[in-house]
Amino acid sequence: MAVMPCFCVPKRVNVAIMLFMMCLVNYMMRVNLSINIIAMVEERYENGTIVEKPDYGNRYEWSQQDQALLLGGYFYGYMITSLPGGTLAEMLGGRNVAGYSCLASAVLTALTPLAASWDKYAVFTIRFLIGLLSGVAYPCCHYLVSKWSPPDEKGKFVASLMGGTFGTVVTWPLCGVIIENLGWVWAFYVVAIIVFVVVGLWFYLISDTPAEHSTISLKEREFIENSLGATVGNKPKWPPYRQLVVSMPFWALTMLHYGSMWGLFFLITATPKFLSEVLGFDLSSAGILSSLPHIARLLAAFGFGAIADWIRRKEWWTITFIRKFFCIPSHILPGVMLIVLAFFGRDPYVCVAIMTISLGFNGAATSSNLANSQDLAPNFAGTMYGIINCLGTTPGIFSPLIVAAFTSETNTIDDWFWIFIIGAAAYILPAIFFWFFGSGKIQKWNEVKTTEPSEDVVNTKL
Repeated sequence: MAVMPCFCVPKRVNVAIMLFMMCLVNYMMRVNLSINIIAMVEERYENGTIVEKPDYGNRYEWSQQDQALLLGGYFYGYMITSLPGGTLAEMLGGRNVAGYSCLASAVLTALTPLAASWDKYAVFTIRFLIGLLSGVAYPCCHYLVSKWSPPDEKGKFVASLMGGTFGTVVTWPLCGVIIENLGWVWAFYVVAIIVFVVVGLWFYLISDTPAEHSTISLKEREFIENSLGATVGNKPKWPPYRQLVVSMPFWALTMLHYGSMWGLFFLITATPKFLSEVLGFDLSSAGILSSLPHIARLLAAFGFGAIADWIRRKEWWTITFIRKFFCIPSHILPGVMLIVLAFFGRDPYVCVAIMTISLGFNGAATSSNLANSQDLAPNFAGTMYGIINCLGTTPGIFSPLIVAAFTSETNTIDDWFWIFIIGAAAYILPAIFFWFFGSGKIQKWNEVKTTEPSEDVVNTKL
């Protein structure tokens, strides 16, 4: 529980900042291997001789398939705990579940160099365990958003979860510089140290609800609680799984989220490799250029979130129409840009520009798939996000394997054609499905009294 005020700002702002930081450090631990692994592996010419590489530390003979396995290891663990993560938050509190899991993940991150000295399967185990612990983080954050965010600030609050995007932005250039100056071992240690600091602040500043916060003003507490009305209860409730699995809006959201995660995880796991090995950038440049799409996504996320909140306050559009409209920038346009990349991406800097525009538009996900679980069932937003995120994690496993399959013999720009086309389809098709079957209305299985007009509370089933 927070025990002292942090500056003279509303406590919900402090919560939003710490949600941003929690997502940031979770992504630092998620994505650091994507660039570190480039400095950890040996390459050989076709005649078997070792390719001369800078001395950044010990190098290991890991094949493309081995590297795909290690890059996907995190996601194998992540998808397991993402499923119950929201329920754990609703039952035990998001503050403690997210905080302690992040702390343990930092310890394992610091142990990764030791695991690499043993065996590639030791690294896989470490990555699996980090993913297993980290799977609860985002469901916990969505749980906290549902407790702290007034409806008219929902877009900006959800945008704070884009701290993960900034984590990618920070990690790749930071690790690139650390590797070139101190070696890849320190690229793991520095990340772990940063996580320890953030976790300390998390426990110091965060509480699960405004009612549990010891220094929040009565005025702010009443403002938050009155704005939420009766749509969010304070007592733990067992999620309505049976109603959930027959809800068409829920499955439309699941597909929409899956498409967004495919594009995101593809760029997280493959971009440094594509820029370094295909386009020929050195590690520092690859790290910086790999971050540009994520910078664009972060900035766009806050912009689109603010626009959606403004439209909602003006009551110009229904919530359902807002969610469906913002699928155009969050899914359709990124898919179109990947098609353009597949056919016309031959110049290295043109490729970077197209990838930046594509992922930048996906920042509108803060006003489409990332916000929709808060619309459908704010009382079970953590549980819902845990389920869709569990399924949405599988692209983190599949995309490295697909890249490895298409580039196993040669690794040229032409070999990436179908990789980009697959990514485009993964963006566009779920958006079309959501247009037909998605909703922004509170569902009856939210199971608590609602202050919404009765026509806005529906029970849409398969």
